[in-house]
Amino acid sequence: MKSSRENKTGRPDLALLALVLALAVFGLVILFSASAYNGSVRFHDAAYYFKKQLFATALGMAAMYVVSRMDYHFFVMLAPGAYLCSMAFSTLVLFVGREINGSKRWLDLGPLSFQPSEFAKVAVILFLAWQIGKTKSDTSGIWFMCRTMLTLLPIVGLVGSNNLSTAVIILGIGVLLVFASNPKYLQFIGMGGAGLAFVAVFLAAESYRLERLAIWRNPEKYEKGFQTIQGLYAIGSGGLFGRGLGNSLQKLGFVPEAQNDMIFSIICEELGLVGAGCLIVIFGLLLWRLCVISMHSRDLEGALVSAGIMGHMAIQVILNISVVTNTIPNTGITLPFVSYGGTSVVFLLAEMGLALSVSSHRK
Repeated sequence: MKSSRENKTGRPDLALLALVLALAVFGLVILFSASAYNGSVRFHDAAYYFKKQLFATALGMAAMYVVSRMDYHFFVMLAPGAYLCSMAFSTLVLFVGREINGSKRWLDLGPLSFQPSEFAKVAVILFLAWQIGKTKSDTSGIWFMCRTMLTLLPIVGLVGSNNLSTAVIILGIGVLLVFASNPKYLQFIGMGGAGLAFVAVFLAAESYRLERLAIWRNPEKYEKGFQTIQGLYAIGSGGLFGRGLGNSLQKLGFVPEAQNDMIFSIICEELGLVGAGCLIVIFGLLLWRLCVISMHSRDLEGALVSAGIMGHMAIQVILNISVVTNTIPNTGITLPFVSYGGTSVVFLLAEMGLALSVSSHRK
């Protein structure tokens, strides 16, 4: 039984809370600017995307508050059920999911839509924290690494069948948490080799994935490279200080779906290198606070939850910016808190609530 001192909760990490609020407000402002043209053309309402994102952000803030006030051990205890639910939702979307822009990733829930892959990220973080926390054997063995990663294969396969980018994020979260709980490093060389082999086979299995590699190498030669080229034009035309908020030219139909994956290019165009750099610094500070919370957590489960959230954020931010700058092939990954997506922002804020809960129970 835990002592009264161990059960005592403190104040949540206010620095983390301030950074999350800053990102949420910035995301709403830049989303309104980036989506105004598309909203006017498609729905005759410049604030169409903004209003939907504002509603999702408000819902996410409420979820963050409720989750932060609860003991994170309660959510870790529910992790096996959440993981099974994520597999059920991901299976369901294959049969009755709604298709948008050629991708079947959404389930309709009355007037609302739900993206199961976003729920799967949170479920995987909690499930791995529960599984590793309950491990009775040595966590440095190769069997521990293989067993832990094998438990992720069902959800990776289900999600990866229609959303490769999220499958990559889930695998990345798994590797990071195994690394965080493993005192040895040499074994990860073998894991890295196996991972590269898996990625090579996965890319070769579908011709369109190889086509993405060709577009990445020479986007001018392919019609599908139009989005990448226009995004690079936006980044280059922004200069040091940008054209000014709301003054982007590339969002006027040149960058397709400017409010989604390519929104970082609009940030560069309107706010310039300085504005984009400030955003990256805020993300860096957010990751730093999550790392501090993980290091000062009371127990292994709390440390793994915070580390998993940190890994999720880091992977998604790095991949999105890398895609927009054409550093890696296009993978369709959104920028956290900034890109349009109701389900994404709700679960991201819920994750921040988990991190705040861990911070209030730290040593």
